[in-house]
Amino acid sequence: MPNSKERNDEAEVRKAPLFSALDDESSATLRESMIPVKVSKGSTLFKEGDAGDRLYVVVEGKLKLGTTSADGRENLLSILGPGEMFGELSLFDPGPRTATATAVTDARLLSLSNDKVIGWVTQHPKVSLQLLGRLAQRLRRSNEVLADLVFSDVPGRVAKAIMDLGNRFGVQKDDGLHVNHDLTQEELAQLVGASRETVNKALADFAGRGWVRLEPRAVVVLDLERLLKRGR
Repeated sequence: MPNSKERNDEAEVRKAPLFSALDDESSATLRESMIPVKVSKGSTLFKEGDAGDRLYVVVEGKLKLGTTSADGRENLLSILGPGEMFGELSLFDPGPRTATATAVTDARLLSLSNDKVIGWVTQHPKVSLQLLGRLAQRLRRSNEVLADLVFSDVPGRVAKAIMDLGNRFGVQKDDGLHVNHDLTQEELAQLVGASRETVNKALADFAGRGWVRLEPRAVVVLDLERLLKRGR
């Protein structure tokens, strides 16, 4: 009989698009064919330009996906946590990785090679619909980020980023929404496409207005309504 940790792991894995369309028996069979992977904080799972031959599901911890420009500037594309999947682009468009995956915290993952994924997609058409939905969400998110960079100011992008991180990693407590994003100030700046100084100024302004309380690698949202309004 599975213990509480195993049940929690199973619940997180079932959130991934690859599993959500399967019944319990099929899900268990698929998971048995996946390989556990552990990544320590700060370690790189794969680099931009590497050959892509498998996808990953986050079971525990956080990872970041980022790219580096020719002049060495870094851009943080997304932060991934339990139940989220990445690396699936190589299923439909085989080629080099388009981003570098780095562990923000110690993390546990499950990996599945592309040839096995293709077999499951063939046998379970609903899985292909889930994967296509995931790709559509990624495209929609990319369009939103591009629009924000063009039309939104830095404080607006910071507010929106905090709320997005809060929706996925936040824990509601009596004193507010605790968002343990585990990012450095530089990483948070990369996530919103701005300088660290400008982002810090925006956060300090939010704190001065009583909207948030700043903590090491975390933010406590005190006034959810005003922060939501600022991020629109």
